Amino acid sequence: MEAQAFDLDLFETPVEVIEALHARGARVICYLSAGSWEEWRPDADDFPPEVIGRAYTGWAGERWLDVRQIDRLAPVLMARLELCRDKGFDAIEPDNLDGYDNDTGFAITAGDQLAFNRWLAEQAHALGLSIGLKNDPEQAAELVEDFDWALTEDCFDQGWCSAMQPFLDAGKAVFVAEYSDTGVDFEAACQALVPAGFSPILKDRELTAWRETCP
Repeated sequence: MEAQAFDLDLFETPVEVIEALHARGARVICYLSAGSWEEWRPDADDFPPEVIGRAYTGWAGERWLDVRQIDRLAPVLMARLELCRDKGFDAIEPDNLDGYDNDTGFAITAGDQLAFNRWLAEQAHALGLSIGLKNDPEQAAELVEDFDWALTEDCFDQGWCSAMQPFLDAGKAVFVAEYSDTGVDFEAACQALVPAGFSPILKDRELTAWRETCP
């Protein structure tokens, strides 16, 4: 499949795949969840029990993390970031950076979330990695200086792509992932978003290799 960038899972992607994509001139982004605990991950037992909160609605085996406790999360998350670097990834896509706006079981404030997200960006940059802001539209304007690009999910379908305008104004890329299960009018999304500077793609929710791009 031809593409300029590939977004692949930290733990499931072999080094050989990353090297092959680099040989084709592609950039490779390292997906990891920074704000949730996933029971199937190889480092799941490394998270202190006190930072694991309520179930993440709609995703079996996943729970929110208490991002206020950066000191307790740091050893596990730093190990993940270092593994991204050691495998040869170019950038980080940290998921679930909006716990403050969800029912996590913790009293996470918007300020707590900003502090955590900025800490994460700082650590990625210290390792020589680019990092993108995943969703979190309400804080995009406050975080644009800390993150190198942005990635949204369903922003056209849900009507909030404009919240990411600060990234475009700063000359930073905004990748838009729309999903086929919403019934979104992807042609309309392309017509509205591409002239504005966004980079849209249509995927299935299971994130198979299938994709649809704008003309």
